[in-house]
Amino acid sequence: MNVDTILIIVALSVSFYMAWNIGANDVANAMGTSVGSGALTIKKAIIVAAVMEFAGAFLVGSHVTDTVRKGIVDTSLFADNPNSYIYGMIAALMAAGTWLNFASYKGWPVSTTHSIVGSVLGFGIIFSGFSSIHWDMVSQIAASWVISPLLSGTISFLIFCLLRRVIFYSKTPVKSAKRLTPLLVFFVVGILTLVMVFKGLKNLHLDLSLAHALILACLVGLVGALISIPLVNRIKATKREDVEGELIDPKVEKSMEKVTMHLRKAKESVTGELSDEISQLLTKTENISARFGKFFQTKHISTDYQTVEKIFIYLQILSACFVAFAHGANDVANAIGPLAGVLSTIQSGIVGMKAQVPLLVLLLGGVGIIIGLATWGWRVIATIGKHITELTPTRGFAAEFGAAITIVLASKLALPVSTTHTLVGAVLGVGMARGFSSLNLKTIRDILLSWVITIPAGAILTAAFYYVIKFIFSL
Repeated sequence: MNVDTILIIVALSVSFYMAWNIGANDVANAMGTSVGSGALTIKKAIIVAAVMEFAGAFLVGSHVTDTVRKGIVDTSLFADNPNSYIYGMIAALMAAGTWLNFASYKGWPVSTTHSIVGSVLGFGIIFSGFSSIHWDMVSQIAASWVISPLLSGTISFLIFCLLRRVIFYSKTPVKSAKRLTPLLVFFVVGILTLVMVFKGLKNLHLDLSLAHALILACLVGLVGALISIPLVNRIKATKREDVEGELIDPKVEKSMEKVTMHLRKAKESVTGELSDEISQLLTKTENISARFGKFFQTKHISTDYQTVEKIFIYLQILSACFVAFAHGANDVANAIGPLAGVLSTIQSGIVGMKAQVPLLVLLLGGVGIIIGLATWGWRVIATIGKHITELTPTRGFAAEFGAAITIVLASKLALPVSTTHTLVGAVLGVGMARGFSSLNLKTIRDILLSWVITIPAGAILTAAFYYVIKFIFSL
């Protein structure tokens, strides 16, 4: 067996390992909120994601891909040394896969794109120094750590507040949901069609202008809205028990919680007669807060509110399918891009910026993503869906829809965003709509730290793997 054959086998194996880790970590972007809200069980989410991710990766995954992701390093540097390029790309795949493996084990949702970019960055630095790096691209990636979660969090916050105001504060929530659902379906299907065009179907080189893409999105959205009308009308509203005729803004409950908290602090700071009066006032306030809590708990589990949540289960599953398809089409390149570059260089001896992707390589990437999702995907799904904040179908829908809108806006405005960071920010936005007390700050801290560590971790690991691979093949 000659050296080239061995290198091809190693490259294919490492690329499959990278695809496995993409499935284990990144697929939670599409399915995390659906599982967390109860719209899908883990088993059903894995089945749905497997079908949609594989379809996106295999059917419309890029057939011509960047050999060095995102233009971080100039490939002309390796013109006289193709072997170093091959070793470096294999090392980058190993490094990115290893970091993603560790992050998935910890349940951290990190960007697979940033993982491979950090790994390629490390290879570029050790091969030709800091001057060879396109730092403008690196700064854009760093900016996405702020832009992605901030933009999606704001949009999701506003969507959830709108749903709460129009539906949950209504005396007839099911009727309000029925009126709003066709409009929501129109926007959801339309926005997600744009996601497909800009993030997934771009690999088919349709080259649709913004105007044509908007027309297509409106037509598809209109069809979806028309189909939803008879389906929603079949849902029967049931009269609420125990809370009929009562309508209290949930903000009042939050206000009472703040009053209670301040009174407790005041009681600890004073003594004597004033302390006794504050104690009596605190007791009354706590009783009122308890009554509010019981009221909203009863209200939440009433038949009408359960019916509303059922409507949003279907909307959420629909959005999850679109996002999974677009992700499979777009992010499979993180595993097969460097692989395609390695295979092309071994065959031709020339390092190119672009490389053709054989159908079997796309198949390898798609299968790897599915296996990763099925084996370890539940870890990151649990973090996004359950450990950041409590999700219901309406909250999960607001997060998923907000993330989709952000992806569309970013794609057309050329803003650097990460799908992972976008969805985590969207979940945070929905949680903040219910107050900081609803957020798990420890989980959020761990996630933010993992984002910052991703690029340097990939770079350091690549350096180590590169020297090991170079030493082995120099023997």
